[in-house]
Amino acid sequence: MSPAECPLFAGLGEERLHQALKLLNASEKRYENGSVLKDADTPLQAFGLVMEGRVQVSMTDIDGNLLLLSVVTPGHTFGESLCYLQEDSPIRITADGDSRVLWLHCEGLREDAELMRRFCGMLARRTLSMNDRIQAMSRPTLHDKLIAYFTQCERDTGSRSFDIPMDRAALAAWLGTERSALSRELSAMRRRGELNYRKNHFELLK
Repeated sequence: MSPAECPLFAGLGEERLHQALKLLNASEKRYENGSVLKDADTPLQAFGLVMEGRVQVSMTDIDGNLLLLSVVTPGHTFGESLCYLQEDSPIRITADGDSRVLWLHCEGLREDAELMRRFCGMLARRTLSMNDRIQAMSRPTLHDKLIAYFTQCERDTGSRSFDIPMDRAALAAWLGTERSALSRELSAMRRRGELNYRKNHFELLK
């Protein structure tokens, strides 16, 4: 994909895009599956734009359980707030499959009012996305959490048939449950005629 597909750069002409990438000191890097892009408790010097593959943002709770915070797909960014604030964080960022990332530095944002406005817009949209996570996680049962998440997927794609960017293990970690419990609940939902699925493709029936 092209950087122009990212909301930070969408609609910019070729020359303006080149200027923006230079201002943000853009540099591209490839990562093999499982590579660590940021370890826990280390500052992030730049934020990333996923060009190919996927990136997982996660952390470990006090009991040592993995909590998956997000899966970042091509055209989307990660680590903006950490980069801008330059603070340590327990967040860990890894490549979910062979990936290509364009790294962007925040310092140049202060020199360009339009880029700063676009950057703030991205942070605002990220806040709304976090609200979706809270809405799903606040449900009392695993079934209700899944319904909330799949309803959000339907809203975002405009279709009752959609792919999700997570496999079973990742979805279980995102929901804060065990993979076996997730598989049982999905099977029960399919038996009740609520949905159909194959791998990471789902279709809501009710």
